[in-house]
Formats: sequence, structure tokens, C-alpha cells
Amino acid sequence: MGKGGEKGEEAGEREAQSRLYSWEEIQRHNLRTDKWLVIERKVYNITTWAARHPGGPRVISHYAGEDATDAFWAFHLNPSFVQKFLKPLLIGELAPGEPSQDRGKNPQLVDDFRALRKTAEDMNLFKADPLFFSLYLAHIIMMETLAWLLISYYGTGWVTTFILSCILATSQAQAGWLQHDFGHLSVFKKSKWNHIVHKFVIGHLKGASANWWNHRHFQHHAKPNIFKKDPDVNMLHIFVLGDSQPVEYGKKKLKYLPYHHQHEYFFLVFPPFLIPVYFQMQIIMTMIRRRFWADLAWAFSYYMRYFIMYIPFYGVLGSLFLLTFVRFLESHWFVWVTQMNHIPMEIDCEKHRDWLSAQLAATCNIEQSFFNDWFTGHLNFQIEHHLFPMMPRHNYCKIAPLVKSLCTKYGVHYEEKSLGKAFKDIVGSLKKSGDLWLDAYLHK
Repeated sequence: MGKGGEKGEEAGEREAQSRLYSWEEIQRHNLRTDKWLVIERKVYNITTWAARHPGGPRVISHYAGEDATDAFWAFHLNPSFVQKFLKPLLIGELAPGEPSQDRGKNPQLVDDFRALRKTAEDMNLFKADPLFFSLYLAHIIMMETLAWLLISYYGTGWVTTFILSCILATSQAQAGWLQHDFGHLSVFKKSKWNHIVHKFVIGHLKGASANWWNHRHFQHHAKPNIFKKDPDVNMLHIFVLGDSQPVEYGKKKLKYLPYHHQHEYFFLVFPPFLIPVYFQMQIIMTMIRRRFWADLAWAFSYYMRYFIMYIPFYGVLGSLFLLTFVRFLESHWFVWVTQMNHIPMEIDCEKHRDWLSAQLAATCNIEQSFFNDWFTGHLNFQIEHHLFPMMPRHNYCKIAPLVKSLCTKYGVHYEEKSLGKAFKDIVGSLKKSGDLWLDAYLHK
């Protein structure tokens, strides 16, 4: 760009910075066709750019009309690089008399949380241990190899096939936790390498789509347990969640299913079918509709490898049955682990809380042990993961005491429970919501 162009750009930026806005005006720009947001007191118009957002248009649009500072820092590995994309979107700043936080958020709590993040950076808690992730990947590949060697030496009897299925399901579950690490950019210093290895792990090791996962999962992190914003609480009318949705359904006399029995049919619907049916269909449709051809190629490489390895032993039909059974087993593992941290917590409409309060309201922790860490992929530290999604998982235990201390200071509930109680609370929460629906359906 020539000097004239640079001067024009600088002049445009100075002009934009001279425009001052109130929160009242900013909050009006939260429509599908009109979206503003605030980052570090600067106001940006993201209306047209949202469609090009690498993390997907929805996650950034969820912050229209709001302060997105903490979300911005939580999701971007190199904020200074991202700033060059923000510059053309800058339209002004908050007026001097306006608070930095919208909707009456506690400014001291927000400042203390940001200080905690700076402390974590000073402690090098955002620095990954290469040996940890190398060994983690190695143990997944080792299980894949062991499974193939098992049938090579012992044949395809029922007992051998069942053991093989358990090994493959374990490998798939652990690969799921590992792709989660790369998807959150928590392993390499450069986003590029995280993205490349993420595609390898989720694509070649699991047969899924990195872009599908990114666009879905980042929404969950941005607005956890918020109806119409977190896709993980969109239950397609199969379940009602939280305290408000069941009452709303009951008052409207909506009865797609007998929700007062949802804690019972949960076992028959959610764990068995989420991965082998719902996710599988959604992933394939998303890759084709959105033309994620690179993801499709990676997924194709997984199925090619799988069928080359197992068709000689089981044939085409037998290999398909084996794959479905492995997905069935993995789905149980995945559902119980991922839902225990969220379904028993508050699930409601948008309340515009600060970052710390929003994440703590929607998440809880499970007691630490070597088994719990491995079994859950360190998602037993769900609170720390949600507060600092780019932090390598092996450092959650180091930041946890500081998070607890901050929560205690401001009276923010920090919940931790045993693994067994966490599983039990899923069912208990579904029963409570079902009872609320039934009461509203019959009497309101």
C-alpha cells in the first residue's frame, strides 16, 4: 500500500475513534442485519464481516450489542494478528462517561478476572508440554494397533470382537478429547499447526469434521447453557431442560413426548444415538452443504483406513456393524462425560452476565484423580476449561486454586462433586425438569 493509502487509512481510523457511543445505542444493534459489539471500549460494526468470521458467523453474532472483550481474549491465540481484521470494522468508542461493562456488571470482578488471566500468563500456564500431548497421541495409536493385532492373532470370535470393540471405543473417546485440545488451539503456539493437527486427529483418526466441530463448539463456550445460542442445549423437543423451558412448554400445552418420563427414556435415546445417528448425519450433511471439502477428504481417509484394516476379517457388512457398535459404545462414554458438567447446572435464556459468572453458572467440576483426568480428558476441570479454553489441560489443576479463591471473594458458586454424583445428577435434573413440565401442563 502506498503512503497515500496508509495516511487515508490512519485518517479513517482517527475519525472512527472520534465517534462516541452510549451502551443504550450499542445495545440496539443486536439484530441479524445490524450487529455491533465492543472490545476494550472500542465499538465495531460486524454486520457484513460476521459471515467471514473463521469461527463461524453465529459465535461472534451472539455478542452483538454487548461487550465481547473477555470472549475475544478467550478464543484468539494471537490477538495482535486479529486486530488487523478489526481495524476496518472500527466505528468509534464508548463515550467517556460510559462504564466499560454493560448491563450493570461488577467492574471490580471483571478486572480481577482479567488480572487472574494475566497471572496465568505470567505462570506460563498457557504453555503446552509437548511430551504430554505426544504420549497422549501415542497411546491412541497404540490402542488402534493393539485392536488390529488382536483379531490378527485370535480371529473374529464373539469374545475377541467384543474386546476389540471396547479397545476401539476407548481409542475413539480418547481421540475425541485430543482433537478437543487442538481445536481449542491449546497445544502449539501458532494457530496454523493447531488447525493442521486438529484436522488430522478429528478427520483421520475419527472421521469427523473440524469445521463442523469449531462452528458448533465455540458457540457452546461463548454462551454455555443459553437457549438459542448454545447448540448443546437444543434438544429438538426430545427433552426439556432447566427450570424455565419446562414451564414454558407446559403452559403452551406442548407435549412432543411425555417429558415427565424423560429421565427414563434418556437411557434409551441420548447415550445410544447421539454419535452413531445424530452427529454422524449432521457431520456428513454439514460437510456437503457448506462445502468443507478438505474435511470431507480427511474423513474419507479415516473410512478408507478402517475398511482396509477390517474388511479382510469381517467383510463389508460385518465391518459396518462393528463400526456402528464402536460408535454406540463411544456415544455412551461421550454423553455421560459431556453432560454431567452442564445439564445439572443453570440452563436459561440470555442473562448478560460477565464472563466469570456466566461460565460458573453453566459448569461444574468433578473431583480430580488420575482416572478422572484420563476418563474425561481433563474435562473434570470444566470450570477452568471454560474460563480459559486455550489453556493446555495439564495446567488446569494449577490454576484451579486461584479460580476458587476469586469465586469465594465475590460469592460466585464453585461446584465440585464426585464422578458418581455427577452421573446421578444428570438423571435427577431431567426428572426435576420433567416434573416442572407436568405441573405446568396440568395446572397452568
